Amino acid sequence: MRGATGPVVKDVVLVGAGHAHVQVLRRFGMRPLEGVRLTLITRELHTPYSGMLPGLIAGHYAFDEAHIDTGPLARFAAARLYPDEVVGLDLARRHVLCRHRPPVPYDLLSINIGSRPNTGDVPGAEAHAIPVKPIDGFLARFAALKARVLAGRSRHVLLVGGGAGGVELLLSVERRLRRELAAAGGDDAALRFTLVTGIDGLLPRFPGAFRRRFASVLSARRIAVHEGMDVTAVEAGAVVLGEGGTRLAADEILWTTEAAPARWIAETGLAVDARGFLRVDATLRAIGREDVFAAGDTIAFDPASIPRSGVYSVRAGPVLADNIRAALAGGRLRRYRPQRDALSIVGTGEPYAIATRNGITVAGAWVWRWKDRIDRRFMRRFNDLPEMAERAAGPALPLADTEALREIPAIAMRCGGCGAKIGPTVLARVLEALEPAPNPDVLVGLDAPDDAAVVDTGGPRLAVHSVDHFRAIIDDPFRFGMIAANHALGDLYAMGAEPHTALAIATLPYGREAKVEADLAAMMAGANAVLREAACALVGGHTSEGAELALGFAVNGLVARDRMLRKGGLRPGDALVLTKPIGTGALLAGQMRGVARARWVEAAIAQMCVSNRRAAALLAAHGATAMTDVTGFGLLGHLLEMTRASGVDAHLVIERIPVLEGAREMVARRVFSSLQPQNLRLRRAVRELAAAEVLPLYPLLFDPQTAGGLLAGVPADSAESCVAALRAAGYGCAAVIGRVAARSGAIEPVVLRDCGDPLKGLGAVSA
Repeated sequence: MRGATGPVVKDVVLVGAGHAHVQVLRRFGMRPLEGVRLTLITRELHTPYSGMLPGLIAGHYAFDEAHIDTGPLARFAAARLYPDEVVGLDLARRHVLCRHRPPVPYDLLSINIGSRPNTGDVPGAEAHAIPVKPIDGFLARFAALKARVLAGRSRHVLLVGGGAGGVELLLSVERRLRRELAAAGGDDAALRFTLVTGIDGLLPRFPGAFRRRFASVLSARRIAVHEGMDVTAVEAGAVVLGEGGTRLAADEILWTTEAAPARWIAETGLAVDARGFLRVDATLRAIGREDVFAAGDTIAFDPASIPRSGVYSVRAGPVLADNIRAALAGGRLRRYRPQRDALSIVGTGEPYAIATRNGITVAGAWVWRWKDRIDRRFMRRFNDLPEMAERAAGPALPLADTEALREIPAIAMRCGGCGAKIGPTVLARVLEALEPAPNPDVLVGLDAPDDAAVVDTGGPRLAVHSVDHFRAIIDDPFRFGMIAANHALGDLYAMGAEPHTALAIATLPYGREAKVEADLAAMMAGANAVLREAACALVGGHTSEGAELALGFAVNGLVARDRMLRKGGLRPGDALVLTKPIGTGALLAGQMRGVARARWVEAAIAQMCVSNRRAAALLAAHGATAMTDVTGFGLLGHLLEMTRASGVDAHLVIERIPVLEGAREMVARRVFSSLQPQNLRLRRAVRELAAAEVLPLYPLLFDPQTAGGLLAGVPADSAESCVAALRAAGYGCAAVIGRVAARSGAIEPVVLRDCGDPLKGLGAVSA
């Protein structure tokens, strides 16, 4: 991990990934401050750039072109990334209060969040209008609106708000909807668009020439403009104008009126203005506070009123970064000096824009190209980051050459989680040399290894024991605790056992007492949430100092004598069912190297936080004959353990194996977990299909998983209902990935043949 090299002395918490904070992260990444740890709490893993949002809506940009990926950026800045929503502050204790996690302590806080639509002042607006802010939510709402238009359910789109953002957005919406409806074979001429600008009129803060040009564009695009009356109410399918109650009907109502601050700001005790915006001084520090800074749409700048525009937030970024650094180091703070007349370039939905500054207005396709260059240059600063010093070159090998896969070198940054396990061949050689003390009560031990040890204590149920421990795979101690607990419990579930008790083994880096306590508390809170949900009592444990954060559990469970499941129970004809997608090892390696997108990593973390408890119960209810959890040795390694113990072959349909989003991209970039080369030694047991279309997924068979899914043999006639039940229970990627066959007797690997099975493209796996 690219974290601090010494003990953490100060915690800086950044709330929101706005235009100013992304610059703070980049600047701290370029010039770290020893002893300072950054934490970014953001609801948006991919923060939209406001300057490119209309172009994204119009269809000029793809999603990733118009968004800053906070994952690699946070990694570059050695910042912890917490995907969550802030709901308040405890200023006395210096805690940030989040919706889904324990409070996050800070020494210095900075707030750079977007505004929300001011729908509260207009009756019915909150219930019946579609707010444009927050932007990340609007993208999903616009997708739903577009679907209604294409389905013929909506024909008239009305937008409330005559500012530059509203005008540019409506022109972009009009272009996109007309083009997509025409492409779908519909009548785009049937669409209607209306702009309601209120008493201030169209673009009130801009020069007359600028306003006239846009009035001409709106007229040419057949967009009706209603000026002079404010919206006084919103109804289902209409807006009401002025005191007279003039009613304008519309199928879709977009809302872009003057912004309002987040509601929780006014409840914190921080100084706010009459409308609830956070008051800051000339240095962007909150009035009356030494430990709180803010920038962007949420502030009221005390020295002078400034527009709530991304242009000003961008300009504030370097000043904010310098002042955070100065506050930490005891230096002098800079004054933020907003530009008096900022350059405004507003698009028209087409590759054509209108610009104004200092009273001069220009327009044309060249202005659009100018704006496009400015926007792309800004985005490159955050999406094309400088190379990290720790980053090592990925293995260079032709993916079609499966023999060469064994040459994958371990990357310089060692993986955590199951990617940090000792390889299966090394482990097997060591265990073979051991001779444990004989004990007749041990039913499953080193002589016949399984997911857990089983001991007969003389009662109606057997005792099941397992232990897991690994260093942190993510920088979020709370969710790391959840993952570690889920991973440890997976061994019990694979044996058919019910968790009973757990002992924790925690390692924490040396640091100030308050910092160690906070990390330990967050980590154990996440773990205990999982253990409590499993009715597994945490009864004790052990803590120690170490180089890296690590956590593990010795878990104990109970299983009825006739309900125990083992790896060795597969029967020819069984279907092989996998409950979770694979690819966590590759994605976490990609995260360490700063090349995996935040949404891919977040989806992987979400899967690791899903318990195997319900899956185990459903598999058992559908007659599972054998079961294991897929962890460090990868899907293939654990399947081989099952086939060897059962004396059978297994035929895999490689293209049916569920794979996490982004894992294919990691394979294409030759990004693999550091355990991958050792797992690849198992390839000799695989007879491979030479079809080119399956080869890109082949390396993922060896990818080590952390808190992976369950792999089970299920009677073929129960497989379909089993998968349906698993998906209904929340395991949306559960799938039948192959079948069990009688042992063929083949020892050496051969090129796969068509097995004549109804499932085509099968790969045979044998001991």
